[in-house]
Amino acid sequence: MSAAPILTMQWTGWLSLFANYLALSALSVGGALATAPEMHRYLVVQQHWLSEAQFNSSIAIAQAAPGPNVLFVALLGWNIGLNAGGTARALLGVLITMTGILLPSTTLCYLVAHWLHRNREQRAVRAFRQGMGPIVVALVFATGWILAKGNGNPATDWRLWLLTAATVLILWRCKIHLLWLLAAGAILGWFGVV
Repeated sequence: MSAAPILTMQWTGWLSLFANYLALSALSVGGALATAPEMHRYLVVQQHWLSEAQFNSSIAIAQAAPGPNVLFVALLGWNIGLNAGGTARALLGVLITMTGILLPSTTLCYLVAHWLHRNREQRAVRAFRQGMGPIVVALVFATGWILAKGNGNPATDWRLWLLTAATVLILWRCKIHLLWLLAAGAILGWFGVV
């Protein structure tokens, strides 16, 4: 991953990072990855704590690794800490970002799951569940757009749109496992096709 400039992080910066992740946790209905566009805006564009390459690499590495997709949050925290001056601060960055993203959403999820289960037959509960689907899809689409922007202009890159359409069509019509499509995308990327 390419390095960003060394940061001078005061305790107020760490506190601001923690508060931002606490707030993002409330939005992470579709998973932490759905909040990546806001993380990008805050960490790369507004605060300049990470470079574009560090942000994209953190997500790509975490998604390629086995385990939950929230691992990219730990990598973002790690890179912020490294940019702020070393391994101890990198561990602090991981602790701050992971605690911030997990604590509120986990607590809320636990409480809401019990409430939803008790009230699952109510019309408002069914409507809420159906209404959340499009929101989650839009947030995941926004994440894909941010990641695509790091590799060029997604609005004019016809190869990106062609690959996306082909992937959607194959997933919709065939019973091929998603990992084969990911492997195909990786090979196409390796050879510079996309």
